[in-house]
Amino acid sequence: MASNKLGRFLLHAAAAGILAAIVIALFFPQILNDTQQSVVEVRQSERPASTQTLSGPVSYADAVAHATPSVVNIHTRKTVVQQGHPMMDDPFFRFFFGERFGTPQSRVQTSLGSGVIISPQGYLLTNNHVIEDADEIEALLADGRSLPARVVGTDPETDLAVLHIQAEDLPAIVVGNSGALRVGDVVLAIGNPFGVGQTVTLGIVSATGRSRLGINTFEDFIQTDAAINPGNSGGALINAFGELVGINTAIFTRSGGSQGIGFAIPLDLARGVMTQIIENGQVVRGWLGIEVQDVTPQLAEGFGLSEARGVLIAGVGRGTPAARAGLRPGDVLTEIDGEKLKDARDVLNLIARHAPGEKLSLRGVREGRPLELDAEVGQRPPPQRQR
Repeated sequence: MASNKLGRFLLHAAAAGILAAIVIALFFPQILNDTQQSVVEVRQSERPASTQTLSGPVSYADAVAHATPSVVNIHTRKTVVQQGHPMMDDPFFRFFFGERFGTPQSRVQTSLGSGVIISPQGYLLTNNHVIEDADEIEALLADGRSLPARVVGTDPETDLAVLHIQAEDLPAIVVGNSGALRVGDVVLAIGNPFGVGQTVTLGIVSATGRSRLGINTFEDFIQTDAAINPGNSGGALINAFGELVGINTAIFTRSGGSQGIGFAIPLDLARGVMTQIIENGQVVRGWLGIEVQDVTPQLAEGFGLSEARGVLIAGVGRGTPAARAGLRPGDVLTEIDGEKLKDARDVLNLIARHAPGEKLSLRGVREGRPLELDAEVGQRPPPQRQR
């Protein structure tokens, strides 16, 4: 009898437990979820796993096929005169060693680089340092043609040069929009590294708007980890569709080879330079004739500024637009045409963007008092060549 009662009790208890579990599952599911909550919360992708491997192309061969016919190898030759030893100016040494040791010797120096055919009219873009001082320039096309190239004009301050070749059916590259590039976009570098022949390397855009590198006067580089080596200079940086977005120009290296930090001039900048060279024979930039330096926190405190912003006028050239406008050494400029200035590089780029003859409104501080002046932009003189 006792065993029957115990059995009924256990049966009722089990039924009550099952009923309680059903009620909790139906009306209080959060209690069950709390017991299964993960220690670390993550956002799981909702995209089907089968599509994850299809997010990018398997090959960039089509992009390369579109662009490579437009990339040329550039061979330059120049005659270098090597002066005789200064000791040979002494008649005593000339008597014993002969006149030929004191005679200047000449030799032919060759170099290699790359270039890009921009238009079917025969205009090429390359780096200025590729063709600088060259006596002869030859462009070797991907189809095997070798053509003499003429220098249309150069812009050492952006390290760009425009060449011209004369031929039929020139394969001009399709140009893209470098301003639309984003960090992480796939890019390919095409050129002639080390003279081994046309080569393609793959990478991504590591950064945009790189400046203050000390490579050129005007800098707005695309940084990429696509391998760029000596000989790639002047070659094409293309996007995944085979469109030109930059001109390869420099690498950061400690060994002489690529270390994953390469720089290209954005096409938007290069295109503007090329247009001015073709239309005007030179690049025309604005200029005021001032020497400036960044405002440090110490300088800001000394000049009574609320923050370290703007530039200090360190020098004003005689007869320059700045001098005619009334700027003086010791003035601090904080705005030009309503644009707030961050540093000396900002001033250089902002003034250079204005055409000669335009008026600029300058604001700043002079001896602790507000300063407002108007200046007429002049034409930036060509850079002095380093000897």
